[in-house]
Amino acid sequence: MTQTPSEVLRFRWLDAMLPDVPFDGWTEATAARAAKQAGLSEGEQALAAPNGVPDLIDAFFDRARQAAREALADQDISALKTPARVKAGVLAWLAALEPNREAVRRAAVRGLLPWGAASAVQRTWRIADMVWDEAGDTSEDYNRYSKRGLLAAVIPPIIMYWLDQPSDEQLDTYIDRRLSLASGIGRNLGRIAKPLLDVLPVSRPNGSTKA
Repeated sequence: MTQTPSEVLRFRWLDAMLPDVPFDGWTEATAARAAKQAGLSEGEQALAAPNGVPDLIDAFFDRARQAAREALADQDISALKTPARVKAGVLAWLAALEPNREAVRRAAVRGLLPWGAASAVQRTWRIADMVWDEAGDTSEDYNRYSKRGLLAAVIPPIIMYWLDQPSDEQLDTYIDRRLSLASGIGRNLGRIAKPLLDVLPVSRPNGSTKA
C-alpha cells in the first residue's frame, strides 16, 4: 500500500518510539526522544503527527488493522457463518498486536478505551468497521451502524482480557461470549429501532438521506 509522505514520517517515528513504550509509556517525553532518534525535524514532526502522541497511537492501531486485513485476505473465511467471520477478524487483529502486547497495555491506559478520550471511540469504531468489512458486511442502513457500534463496545473488554494472556481456549470462549451478547442486544435493538427508522430519514455515509 502506497504511503503518503506524512505517513512515511509517522511510521518512522512510531518505529523509533515503540521499543521504549513498554517501559516509559505513550508520553510526550518518549515521543520527543524517538523523534530525535529518527532524525525528524520539528517541521517533519508537525507533518507526521500534528496532534503528537494521539496521532502515533492512531498509527499504531492503524497498522495493526492493515496487518489484520492482509492476514484475513490470506484466509478463506467465505464459507464461515457471519459470527465466525467476525470472530476471525477480531482474532486476526489481536494477532497483529501480539508482538507489541505491552505497548497495547500502555495504550489501553491512555488511548484505547472509550472512556479515555473521544479519539479512542474513533479508534474502536475503525477496528469494528474493519472487522465487519472483512466479514463481508455491505449494509448501508441502520444495521451498518448498529453492528459496528455493538462490536466497538465489546472491543475494550476483549482487549483487556487478552492483555492478561489467557490460553487460546479461554480467549476463544471469552470472545464467543462477548460477541454472543452483542448479537443478542443487536437483535433486540433491531426490533425496536427498525419500525422507527423505516419512517425516518436514514443518514448515509455520503451525507445523503433515504426518505
